[in-house]
Amino acid sequence: MLTLRFTFPAGRYHGNPWDRHVNEGEVAWPPDPWRILRALIATWHHKVKPLGHHDEATLAVLIDTLAESLPAYTLPKASHSHTRHYLPQWKAGDTSLVLDAFAAVDRDSPMYVSWPDLDLPGEQVALLDDLLAGMGYLGRAESWVEASRVDEHPTIDCAPGHQTVDQETGEIFGEVVHLFAPTSAAVYTARRAEFLADKRLAKRLKATLPETLLGALSLDTSDLQKQGWSQPPASEKIAYTRPLNALRAVRSRQDAKPPAVTTARFMLVRRPATTKPGPEAATPAESSKARTTVLPRVEDTVRIGELVRKAVMSKAGHRFGKDAIPASLSGHGLEGTPHHQHLFILPWDSDDDGRIDRIVLHVPDGVSGDARDAIEQLRRIFDAERGEWGLALEGIGDLSAGGELCLHSAVWESVTPYLHPWHAKKRFDAEAQLRRECEKRGLPEIVELTRLDHIEVRGLPREPRHFRRYRERRDLMQPDRHGSFWRIRFAIPVEGPIALGFGCHFGLGLFRPVAMERDIAATRGLLEGIDTDVPRDEDRV
Repeated sequence: MLTLRFTFPAGRYHGNPWDRHVNEGEVAWPPDPWRILRALIATWHHKVKPLGHHDEATLAVLIDTLAESLPAYTLPKASHSHTRHYLPQWKAGDTSLVLDAFAAVDRDSPMYVSWPDLDLPGEQVALLDDLLAGMGYLGRAESWVEASRVDEHPTIDCAPGHQTVDQETGEIFGEVVHLFAPTSAAVYTARRAEFLADKRLAKRLKATLPETLLGALSLDTSDLQKQGWSQPPASEKIAYTRPLNALRAVRSRQDAKPPAVTTARFMLVRRPATTKPGPEAATPAESSKARTTVLPRVEDTVRIGELVRKAVMSKAGHRFGKDAIPASLSGHGLEGTPHHQHLFILPWDSDDDGRIDRIVLHVPDGVSGDARDAIEQLRRIFDAERGEWGLALEGIGDLSAGGELCLHSAVWESVTPYLHPWHAKKRFDAEAQLRRECEKRGLPEIVELTRLDHIEVRGLPREPRHFRRYRERRDLMQPDRHGSFWRIRFAIPVEGPIALGFGCHFGLGLFRPVAMERDIAATRGLLEGIDTDVPRDEDRV
C-alpha cells in the first residue's frame, strides 16, 4: 500500500475545478488525482531535475504506475470559504469582483492519499520521496503544502464510487463529488490515436497530444483551453463518495459541558378498577379500565415503550411546538449515521414478577431545562384498548437515577429479544451484527457471546416468539422478525443501560447486568494472566 500525507501550513487549499468558473466559488475537494500528479511533475522540473539524482525515464514510469489505479482519501475536517477581490480594470475607477474560494483546514490535520494495492520498486520510491520533500504547493501557489510518504494505513473515508446510502439500513453516509483522474498510459495512447486518425483534427490538436502520458500531464492548462478541450485529454471524470457535509463548517464542542440530566426513572402505577355496582353489565370503556388493574406483561415491552414515547412527544409538543421538538427527544433531524444519542425508553420489570413496573428514560447526550420539564410532567400513558396507567417520577439526574439497568458489569443478559438491525448475509448473521453494534457504540471487546434458547419470565421459560417484536408503525424496515436472546461477556465492566438492535429505543434488545462481582473478578484474572477458580454462576445483582 502506498500512502502520501499532506498538511496545509496556511490552513487553506485553493483548487478551482477544471470545468467551473472562478466566480462560481467552487473548490475541488479533495484535490483531484490529476492535480496531484501534475504537482509531482512540476516539482520535478523546478526542484528535482536540476540536482541530477534521477532520470526522466524513472519519472515517466512512476507517473504511469500511479495513473494505473485510482487513489482513495482520508480527509481532515474542512469548511468552504472565500475572499473577495476587487481588481482594477483598464478604465479608471472600474473594478471587477473575483471570488477566491478555498477549503479551510486545520494546519495540523493531515490529508492522506492512498493507493491500497500499489507497491513501488526502490528507485521509484526514492524519486517519489524527493518529489514530495520538494513540493511547496498543491493546486494554486497559495496552497502551501508539506508532503511525505508514510507507512500508516489510515481509515479511508473518500473513495471511488457513487454509493451514498447504506443498502441494509437506509442511512445516508456520504455525498458524490466528481474528480479528474489521469487515464492510464494505455488508455491515453488509444485516445490519442483516435483523435489523430482524423487528419482534419490532427493538425490542430497534435500540439496538445504528446506521445507519452508524462507529456500529456505536463501541458499548460491555458494551451488546452485555447484548443477548446472540454477536459484534459489525459484525464477522466470519476465519481467519488466523500463524507456527508465534507465542506460544511462544524461547530467545535470541546468547551461545551454536557448537561447533567441524562436519566429519569418512573414507577408504572396501575389504575384501580372503576365499575358500576349492581347487576348492570359494564360498558366497554369500564371493562377497559378494569383490565388495567394489572400491570402490563414484560412480553409487551415495545408496546409500552411506544405509549411512553407518545406521552413524551405530547408534553414536548405543548412546550416547544409540534414542529420544534428537540432531536434529543424525537430522534428526528439527526444528520449522518445515527449514534443513538437520543431518547431511550426502557420499560423494566424490577422485581422479576413478569410485570413492567418501572420506566427508565435515558438520553446519552443529556437534555435541556425545557426538555427536562417535559419529562417531569409525565403523569400517565393511555392505551385505547386497555385503558391507562399512571407514571410516578422516582428520580431524575445522572445515570445513578436509572437503577439496576445503569450499573457496571462485565456480563449482560437479554431481557427482551434482540432483533438484528441489518439484513442477514453470509458471515453477517445475528451474532456478527451484535458484535458490530457493540463496536460502533464504543463498547469494550466481547470476549464471550452466548446465544440463549430462552429466558425466564415469571419463572417460566420464554422464547422470543412469546414477545411482541414489531412496532406499531408498519412502514418501518425490519430485517429481523424472529429475535434472539444473548449473554454478553465484555473484557472489562461496562456501564449501562445497554439496548441494541431494531427497536432499541423502545425497549427491544434490552440487556441487564448479571453475576457482577464474581464475573468481574474472573475477567480481571483473565486480563492479568492469573489462573482463577472463581465460579461463573449467574446470580442476579
